[in-house]
Amino acid sequence: MKNVFIFLLICCSFFYAIGQEQDSIPPQLDTSKVDMAMDTLVNAQDTVKKETRKERRARLKAEKEREKYYYKDILKDSTRLAIEELSRIAWKRSLILPGWGQYTNGGLWWIKVPVIYGGFVSAVIIFDYWQWYYKKFGDEAAYRINNNGAVNDPDLARIQQLDYLIRQKDYGRRNRDLTILATIGWWGLNVVEAYTTSILKFRYDIGDDLALKMAPTMLPMTNQLGFAAPLGRQFIPGIRLTMNIK
Repeated sequence: MKNVFIFLLICCSFFYAIGQEQDSIPPQLDTSKVDMAMDTLVNAQDTVKKETRKERRARLKAEKEREKYYYKDILKDSTRLAIEELSRIAWKRSLILPGWGQYTNGGLWWIKVPVIYGGFVSAVIIFDYWQWYYKKFGDEAAYRINNNGAVNDPDLARIQQLDYLIRQKDYGRRNRDLTILATIGWWGLNVVEAYTTSILKFRYDIGDDLALKMAPTMLPMTNQLGFAAPLGRQFIPGIRLTMNIK
């Protein structure tokens, strides 16, 4: 009986060891299923329609339109949109035609517009002068180089140095080019002024209520200033200063 028990114990240990070895063997990967999954993924990517340039422009336009009507996911009201539209209209009009934005803003536009166009007229006059200066010295220098120092312009006859003529020619060209840059800057300043005025006028209160006001008044007489009020007088004339701050 003892031998039978030992034999059964050895058989059980043997079969248990075989079962543990089979469990430790990793299952074989079904490569056919993996290939099918990869083919499905590739086909799905191929079937996705790529965004065209026209669709991309439409999407960006829609996003910009949303930003126009929303501020940090907060819907703007009609008053806010109207104020922003006025600010945009003013500087865009000044960019197209100087003075147009100032006229749109109102106020002292009848002073600003002549100043703006006065600056442009001055720029044209200055440009014309330096262009004449540049051509006068440039033509004389070129003539003397091509004709062995012969004088062509009697106004420049007393100038004998050729390098001086060339320097003056370059000086005139530099000032002419600077006049063009200054004119462009004047145009840009006109746009900035229109935008700034529209912002201050339509988005902030800069009315007359902010000014200091003076009005005559009657001040009560007291002895707090170190002297007593005259007999029978309770008030004295004075000035009241009022400043309204918002």
